[in-house]
Amino acid sequence: MQKNIILAGVGGQGILSIAFVIDNAALEAGFHFKQAEVHGMAQRGGAVQSNLRYSDSEIFSDVIPRGSADMILSIEPLEAVRYSHFLEPGGWVVSSTTPYVNIPDYPDKDALIDRLCGFENVLLVDTGAVAKAAGNSRAQNMVIVGAASSLLDFDEDSLLKWVETLFARKGEKLVNINRKAFSLGRTIGQFFQALEKGGLSPREAHKLCCALDPESVKAEYADDWLAAVRADSGLIERIAEGEPVSAAKVPAA
Repeated sequence: MQKNIILAGVGGQGILSIAFVIDNAALEAGFHFKQAEVHGMAQRGGAVQSNLRYSDSEIFSDVIPRGSADMILSIEPLEAVRYSHFLEPGGWVVSSTTPYVNIPDYPDKDALIDRLCGFENVLLVDTGAVAKAAGNSRAQNMVIVGAASSLLDFDEDSLLKWVETLFARKGEKLVNINRKAFSLGRTIGQFFQALEKGGLSPREAHKLCCALDPESVKAEYADDWLAAVRADSGLIERIAEGEPVSAAKVPAA
């Protein structure tokens, strides 16, 4: 077994923190791992990426060849697209849809989300909204780790242990915020996948996830939401436009 992950984002979004959590969970699980240095513009706001690899056998290079990545894990939507040529057939794109507008000709957000929805396997999360619900907008990196966690090879407790370790020196408040960011991200990621498996398009699943209070989402509610959407084809659009969720009469209300 080998897992090759491209970590992508912009400077200041905490790619090294993502790598810390996954690397240590891999080591604790008995895997070999290698991680390339973070490459890109050093200043805050510049595009950055790193290669992360773990395996149950020895790894001889820290560089992921083009077309060989199992996952693009990105805290920024444009950066997910930028490195998509590394993705192997059937690989996953797990990306934030919260844009970091760092160039004057940044693409239209809806067009960018449509581009992401075109990948074979995709999981999208509005990390900005989820991190805000967790208590700190800078916790988007832990939201995206949580969203991807069910696609990794470690149990939730191991990943949370390393989230706690990473932030322990910064105090209990930040530990709790980042734990919550991870947990909300994990739940929303599982909910999103369940909606897709039930027949919603990635665009529909993302729109519904964005319309709900992140703290109200439960993966076990997916079947109820799917039934409600099948019974009322306009439900997602109305909720996205501001209709009270309670009108849907589903468990997430």
